[in-house]
Amino acid sequence: RRSSDLLGTSRTSVAASNGLRATVLSYVGYPKDVVARKLLQKDVLFGEEALEKRLALRLHRPLAHGVIQGDGKDAETLKAAQDLIAEIIRRAKPRKDELVYAVIGAPAQAQIHSKKAIHDAARQHVDSVMICSEPFSVAYGLDMLDDTLVIDIGAGTTDLCRMHGTMPEETDQVMFDIAGDAVDAELSRRITETCPGAQFTIHMVKDIKERYGFVGEPSERCIVDLPVDGKPTPFDLTDQIRAACSILIEPILKGIQKLVSSFDPEFQTKLKSRVLLAGGGSMVKGLDTAVEKAMKERLGSGKVIRIEEPIYGGANGALKIAHDMPAEFWEQLQ
Repeated sequence: RRSSDLLGTSRTSVAASNGLRATVLSYVGYPKDVVARKLLQKDVLFGEEALEKRLALRLHRPLAHGVIQGDGKDAETLKAAQDLIAEIIRRAKPRKDELVYAVIGAPAQAQIHSKKAIHDAARQHVDSVMICSEPFSVAYGLDMLDDTLVIDIGAGTTDLCRMHGTMPEETDQVMFDIAGDAVDAELSRRITETCPGAQFTIHMVKDIKERYGFVGEPSERCIVDLPVDGKPTPFDLTDQIRAACSILIEPILKGIQKLVSSFDPEFQTKLKSRVLLAGGGSMVKGLDTAVEKAMKERLGSGKVIRIEEPIYGGANGALKIAHDMPAEFWEQLQ
């Protein structure tokens, strides 16, 4: 029996009960024509390989805001999502005689039809599937199920969820779409405005953010080579990177304030002292310190902890959920 968590707008990760873990960029590519097919010798490419060969491919990023784009109504997008799920399960190396039980993390407030599209895509490749809130799975994996506030920063969405010893309800969750992709768009805009003649793609910008992303005071200047008329030219992007990453802070603070102020007054201080920062966006240097400082200014106190494994935090928790669910619960999902 294999248990896993998958599906992210930017990266898809799996943690399996055989101890294997894998992550792949959430890109799927199909050869554009017979020449591309001859060159690539494959019918479908995934992740980094798909990105590198994208000029010869119909490239898909089948997930947006943590769910299947268009809720799977477009046939090729749905096929790309199904193929991505099949690939990440293949990388977990289940035995042929094993049943595959999958727990999939989705945004906290994903709509019913969005969850159905994920469910339908996954059912092509697994024996049983359960969908749970991504921040809930992070908290579950760390055994922090009481008086904890989880902030999960993905590519498409940032999800906040407060835990108080029970399954979270809709009122315990906040979701907004200022996340990794929004930072990339803001950084692109600032580079265009301040670096005349510089050529770049959104993929280059994403790489710059992942390498240098920070808020607060920089440990060093961020000098990046970008082509100008075909010649690599150095640009100091320190201020642009800081400004772009800083767009995450204000909506996170508003979400924290909403969840704290509507919580039982006796437990508000406790909730503020256990704020977990998770997801790929949590790797922005200085973000935990900046959020904690803003909490102290606006809410009187706050303690923010960045989780140790931001890429696998949701997957680790989902695996634990899969192991803890009784057999009869899975049978109801068949």
